[in-house]
Amino acid sequence: MKAIVFHRPGDIRFEEVDTPTPGPGEVLVRIGSALTCGTDLKTYRRGHPVMIKKTPALFGHEWAGTVEGVGEGVVHVRVGDRVVAANSAPCHRCFPCQIGRVNLCEDLELLNGAYAEYIRVPARIVEQNLLTIPDHLTFAQAALVEPLACALYGIERSGVQLGQTLCIFGAGPMGLLLTQLAKGQGGRVLVVGKGEFRLRKAAEAGADEILDAARTENVVAEVRRLSPEGRGADVTIEATGRPEVWEQAVEVTRKAGTVVLFGGCEPGTSFQVDTRRMHYEELTLLGVFHHTPRHIREALTLLAQGVVDANLLLTHRMALGALPEAFDLLGRGEAIKVVLKP
Repeated sequence: MKAIVFHRPGDIRFEEVDTPTPGPGEVLVRIGSALTCGTDLKTYRRGHPVMIKKTPALFGHEWAGTVEGVGEGVVHVRVGDRVVAANSAPCHRCFPCQIGRVNLCEDLELLNGAYAEYIRVPARIVEQNLLTIPDHLTFAQAALVEPLACALYGIERSGVQLGQTLCIFGAGPMGLLLTQLAKGQGGRVLVVGKGEFRLRKAAEAGADEILDAARTENVVAEVRRLSPEGRGADVTIEATGRPEVWEQAVEVTRKAGTVVLFGGCEPGTSFQVDTRRMHYEELTLLGVFHHTPRHIREALTLLAQGVVDANLLLTHRMALGALPEAFDLLGRGEAIKVVLKP
């Protein structure tokens, strides 16, 4: 089969590789659509110690397609079914799983290989996180299940309530999903981002206020000015993965407010917090990572019901071999999600 193979940061190749065969409990899927992701772009630029532990390797993790073959013991899907899967599944045995934090599983099984003609889905993911797609959803729309599940978990942890002001840093794919979900919760959403194309998308997603960080002299002061009585945002979600923006997210949040640190930063980085504000203003800082099987199912339901506008994010379509060009578009902020067709 044809596949994009990651050799080292900056070096990906469109190659011929062996088509996998499903073993016991596994499923072979012919990819209908794969989507680009900010994590994959970061992996392309600098590698990833968790997603890609050895090279050369297949990569890409947002996809949907058609079951091509099933291994022994698989009973809930059959050849010809249209399916989508999460990129992971927890073990349900380790300490985090036992205390109900399965997203932090110490033996989380990960699945890469979406940028290919076929993908073999491991038994654990088949059992927990392989779902059939409603007939009216396209493969590209269904492939948003994984990032939407992450956004769902972030909004859930944030505790944002009807009428509260939510500030979102970042107008990329996650920022747009978070915006749509927050509006569904009845929140007033203020988006801080960069780039005319992405900020226009934030408006389409329903943002009540939009700040261009590149053209705003003092982002913190402006967010506070736009908040009720100048107090600051009730809830802030950082979705850029930049330590300096993590600090801004804390600064724009009101007393007794909540900051959700959602964007993953480069390993080895750190950020500073004003200890006086943290203590005397009782700020809540939450790290939020990944998703759970429940959120995967809820995400597919929201997409099927049209609660989230999937097409808002699917801005470009390209052939699989054009992935480097797709990454260039993402890097320039001129695309949200590129749909790749094998």
